[in-house]
Amino acid sequence: MKTLTHIGQYVLMIQKTFGKFTKWNVLKILIVREIDDLILGSLGIISFISFFVGGVVAIQTAINTDNPLLPGYLVGFATRQSIILEFAPTFISIIMAGKVGSFITSSLGTMRVTEQIDALEVMGVNTYNYLIFPKIAALTLYPFLISISMALGIFGGYLACISGGFSSHADFVEGLQLDFKTFHIVYAFIKTFLFAMLLATIPSYHGYFMKGGALDVGKASTTSFVWTSVAIIIANSIVTNLLLT
Repeated sequence: MKTLTHIGQYVLMIQKTFGKFTKWNVLKILIVREIDDLILGSLGIISFISFFVGGVVAIQTAINTDNPLLPGYLVGFATRQSIILEFAPTFISIIMAGKVGSFITSSLGTMRVTEQIDALEVMGVNTYNYLIFPKIAALTLYPFLISISMALGIFGGYLACISGGFSSHADFVEGLQLDFKTFHIVYAFIKTFLFAMLLATIPSYHGYFMKGGALDVGKASTTSFVWTSVAIIIANSIVTNLLLT
């Protein structure tokens, strides 16, 4: 019953977020601030992780397919498929659940503890729209981060293979081009948009409805990360079964 209560409260929160809108002059400033915090602030860590994990994926693929009977382009093909279909949209989203999700939960939780949300409500502000909608709007740019992650992951795999002698330039590029399906990109971005919504709303829920004092902000952030990660994994499974099977 407690789980159903949380789900119902979460759905009502989303409904109220798109209810009475804050004035656009105020809202656009909040959205730009959230873009800076959530999107631009995550660019460095995502670029770093994508580049090196892409290299590791390519090297491990090359080592495990080191057989003269297997074609040389297999490394590039497997690297492309792994990064586009799963690593960039799903693995990066789970990392973002820790970075962005914890930030959202702790910021809203701190506002709840210090009674700033109560003060806004007293002034007649729709706090759902004022505090949560800018985060949702900012994370509509999340596919931009995933595009960079895909490109850097593949580039990292290419450099790792060429510099380590695991594959030639021609073989790797042939593998990248082999049997390329544009629907796989569409599938990855459908997942990305869904994950962006989860990354914006689940941490917001845990922060907005947080109870307790300052010490409970950390607990709420941990709980937020766990449930956001679970939701992303479940959503990934459902979308994959619907679109790729």
